[in-house]
Amino acid sequence: MRTILIFLLLPLSLKSFAQENLTGDTLAVKELKELVITATRQEESIFQSPVSIEKLNLQQIKNSAQPGFFDAIQNLKGIQVITPSLGFKVINARGFAHTTNVRFVQLVDGIDNQAPHVGAPIGNSLGPGDLDILAVEVIPGSSSAMYGMNAINGIANFITKNPFDFQGVSFQQKTGINNVNSPDSQNTILSETNLRIAEVIGSKFALKINGTFLKGTDWFANNQTDLFSGANLSTGLIGESNPGKDLVNVYGDESSNRRTLTLGGKQYVVSRTGYAEKDVADYDLQNLKADVSLYFRPKALQEFSYTFRTANQENIYQRTNRFRFENYKTQQHALSFQSPSIRFKGYYTRENTGDSYNIRSMAENIDRSSKSDNTWFGDFSRQFNALTNSGIQVDEAMQLSRAFADSGRILPDTPEMEAKIEELRTINNWDIGAALRVKAALVHSEFQHDLSSVLFKKSDSFTLMYGLDFRQYLIVPDGNYFINPTEPEKNLGYWKTGGFVQGSKSLLSDRIKISGVLRLEKNQYFPIKANPRIALVYSPGPNQTIRFSAQNGYRFPSIFEAFSNINSGGRKRIGGLPVMSDGIFENSYTQASITQFQRAVQSAINTNGSSLEEAISQNQDLLAKNPYTYLEPEEVTSLEAGYRAVLVQGKLSLDFDVYFNQYRNLIAQIDVNVPKTSVADRIPYYLLDRSAQDYYRLWTNSKTISKNWGSTLGLSYELSSKIKVGGNFTYANLSNPSRSDGLEDGFNTPEWVYNLFISSPAIYKTLGFSVNFRQQDEFLWQSALATGMVDQYSTLDVQANASFLKGFLNLKIGATNALNDYYYSFIGGPAIGGFYYSTLTLDLGR
Repeated sequence: MRTILIFLLLPLSLKSFAQENLTGDTLAVKELKELVITATRQEESIFQSPVSIEKLNLQQIKNSAQPGFFDAIQNLKGIQVITPSLGFKVINARGFAHTTNVRFVQLVDGIDNQAPHVGAPIGNSLGPGDLDILAVEVIPGSSSAMYGMNAINGIANFITKNPFDFQGVSFQQKTGINNVNSPDSQNTILSETNLRIAEVIGSKFALKINGTFLKGTDWFANNQTDLFSGANLSTGLIGESNPGKDLVNVYGDESSNRRTLTLGGKQYVVSRTGYAEKDVADYDLQNLKADVSLYFRPKALQEFSYTFRTANQENIYQRTNRFRFENYKTQQHALSFQSPSIRFKGYYTRENTGDSYNIRSMAENIDRSSKSDNTWFGDFSRQFNALTNSGIQVDEAMQLSRAFADSGRILPDTPEMEAKIEELRTINNWDIGAALRVKAALVHSEFQHDLSSVLFKKSDSFTLMYGLDFRQYLIVPDGNYFINPTEPEKNLGYWKTGGFVQGSKSLLSDRIKISGVLRLEKNQYFPIKANPRIALVYSPGPNQTIRFSAQNGYRFPSIFEAFSNINSGGRKRIGGLPVMSDGIFENSYTQASITQFQRAVQSAINTNGSSLEEAISQNQDLLAKNPYTYLEPEEVTSLEAGYRAVLVQGKLSLDFDVYFNQYRNLIAQIDVNVPKTSVADRIPYYLLDRSAQDYYRLWTNSKTISKNWGSTLGLSYELSSKIKVGGNFTYANLSNPSRSDGLEDGFNTPEWVYNLFISSPAIYKTLGFSVNFRQQDEFLWQSALATGMVDQYSTLDVQANASFLKGFLNLKIGATNALNDYYYSFIGGPAIGGFYYSTLTLDLGR
């Protein structure tokens, strides 16, 4: 019904436009005609953009019910934000979300601020603070034709204030309370201090300095759902009685920490006890970041700039596992030049993971430090047999045997635990330690030249520009996370280069604009790929446009997907390039088929009384060789149509789009095992024995052609000159939800999300307010860490603000998730409650 309503709104709006005689230059018209640069790398009206683009301007950021600009992005049309940590939020659009979203690019003034080894940004840890942000432009959808850089799901560009235009001293103090009524913590305080200084020196130079210090306590990840609830179904041990539990935010009870034990003639799956995340992770949150920029304008319309950014952060981070970041340093040096026809950027980014560690490996190896797996399972088995032989029931014997095997275990919140954490965080091998020791860098340069003024001096209906770029990643091999497979003594390099040509032509007195882009990209390990885009914008009236675009995009594997080499809990994670995983693909069996085979053998023995040989003979056909092979680039083909309009004498603004995407070769991971024998009739026996097989997680490509489509609608209406109401609706649908190959990459996107708001920048004198209600459907989350349903949730965000001293002083008081209903934004992440804050801003600009 909701889908039908959305599609009905478009023709009704067209009819309304035909009946209205638009006059005046209202606020809504001004908003739609704001200038943007991200969609085409040229300044243009948002109204004329050939693709969907969302924008937050200064007024919208100030009046947002969110505490900062980065948080406000989640209320834009078509945008999904997940929260692995209070200090680490991930932006995505149009599906296939992940906690490390390498399909969505984040820029600051056109400069990528990703962590090099991750291939994606770590929230806004290296980005601008709230005092320096001028605008946010977001393209939800493929931008590969313009930007390459793997932007197949979208791009966000954070545009900062130029010191020539925004001078003076600004100070901001934000104070908030979170973890209210949390079962894991008392109320905690968050403090964020921002400072901005900008000064013009003489007539040609300008200096800008920014600093941010944030300190608080993170949200707690406390999900106790059992991911392996059917482990002992054949023996009737379910629920709390299941000895093979794998709880979401307990680590050390995963597949590598459990065994199938033959006890009393039956087979039971038993896992080690493990530790809750809060037992082994520090939830203190801290981010200290600063930037210094020097600007030079030698003549009108020419500008050089140099920017240095640095950040040191401590927070929880998540990719395949959850990590504790401590003393994690990132730095960036950037040079840029721009004139009316030429733009150049060159930057160098480096990172050092400092004292960070893998939380899961920490928990596993604390458990193993008191008793090895062999000793623990041996103690468990002997105690169980003794107890059941004395007449104790199986359920009780399981619990007592666990307590016996856990004797001597290090307990949380003890000096022994603290000492062991300090010891393991220095050991850079996840089979016996937990350290994350990565040093990485990237060097990037790009050049863009607009030829329009040279080639088409007598006409402004033609535009033509081209651009070139080059990027080199550099990784210092640490022997665990990364190795250099060909030259062990040297740093690991990984490069790509590309270029584009873009042209446009306006027709029929600018009522029709046709544009095209062709981008070619070359990666070190892959042949040249073409990324074309063609678009048409039709303006049937002065305040409405219809747009259509078609494009093709590619994403090359990130350096982690290509070259990782990690020992992790007995399973080695290997990059998908042939140089890393040669021979493993060809000789491995899928973990899914091995698990199915093991369960079938277990059931045949427990239920049918079969012998081991009979059970193997009956079920060995379940074993499947690994059908996947080495990595190829992802590919997306995208079609998009949209409509923008200002109706009802300029009071109603509307933006609607619909899109269809087809993905091929989605990059994902698969768990496979290699038996330690090549004798065919012995392989099933080896695949029943944990010690007789080698365990791998390989980066590869899904064989499924994934198709998804969706639609968004944004509406706003001016009730009066002071009050605006509106909302946006986002629909996303995976056309083939039953994935044919079952790999771990997931759509991970709710079908429906909507935001409703009412706001006023000045309802009475300088007093403004906004109220935002957001709701999203339940959805299936699939990842290597955990898979399950994310419940539907709703949040209510409110704020009131007022200016004093002729606008020099601003006070904002607000709350996000004001009703404090805790929810999970994905499976494996933290429980997110209410955040109650006040922000005091002193602006001495001039």
